[in-house]
Amino acid sequence: MRAMRLHAPGRALSAEDLPPPQPGPGQLLVKVSACGVCRTDLHLACGELPQCRTPITPGHEIVGTVVGTGARVGIPWLGWTCGECAFCRAGRENLCERARFTGCHLDGGYAEYVVADERCCLPIPERYSDTEAAPLLCAGLIGFRSYQFIRDQEKIGIYGFGAAAHIISQIARAEGRTVFAFTRKNDLKGQQFALSCGAHWAGDSTEPPPEPLDAAILFAPAGELVPVALKATRKGGTVVCGGIHMSDIPSFPYEILWGERTLRSVANLTRSDGEAFMALAARVALRIETRTYPLGDANQALEDLRRGGLEGAAVLVP
Repeated sequence: MRAMRLHAPGRALSAEDLPPPQPGPGQLLVKVSACGVCRTDLHLACGELPQCRTPITPGHEIVGTVVGTGARVGIPWLGWTCGECAFCRAGRENLCERARFTGCHLDGGYAEYVVADERCCLPIPERYSDTEAAPLLCAGLIGFRSYQFIRDQEKIGIYGFGAAAHIISQIARAEGRTVFAFTRKNDLKGQQFALSCGAHWAGDSTEPPPEPLDAAILFAPAGELVPVALKATRKGGTVVCGGIHMSDIPSFPYEILWGERTLRSVANLTRSDGEAFMALAARVALRIETRTYPLGDANQALEDLRRGGLEGAAVLVP
């Protein structure tokens, strides 16, 4: 099979011909139809996630068909949990002490075939094509988990308007929330894209919203935006950091946290998150914006993501 492999951080992925993987007990062999390109893949390639092994086949937004049955499944970031640690026993398997993640510890979907733990595979709503469904497996899932912590709030700010934001803003709008989108300075094209995805207002992340926020989600991996979001959020509000990696957060005065504001991170996802989100995605007609690339152009897709040159999500098609 053909696969794009990372052999060391900072190096380009290399195209290789490998034997197809062989499934073990409890695993499925899946022929990949589409694999989304996530910002986490970019962090991995740049060496910002030292816990990930190399060499590795990245990719954790995988849609494909099970060899032998033809069933369509989705393979997300969470690839395996122990089921025994305190976190697993408490229903918080996203924090499992021995968790293994797809495209990080386990070879992922930048390939023609992949094996996956059957317990972690998710159903895909029929209304989405393989290409449309791929970003749901991480951009959608991590956006959904972040949104769950502020779902009861009315005025929501979203900082960093990429793949995750364009999905969750549509859900928030469908549920009657008011969405304020923040982009890079002078990114008028990105702001127009945000408005087309349901945002009520869009502007630079350096400027305050037209009214105080009840809560905010940061998808941009920029630590300097944390104080900005806290300042924009009213007392009692919550700021959620939705990424797996973020640059250092600068010091900030206690007064912008005071007033019972909450600052929290989101880590990974649980299988129940995946099931709940896919059920929601089946009910809400989401418009998933994608740009497709041949598998061999994975490096170009990562570069386009790094430069911020995408509206929506990049998807590799073997």
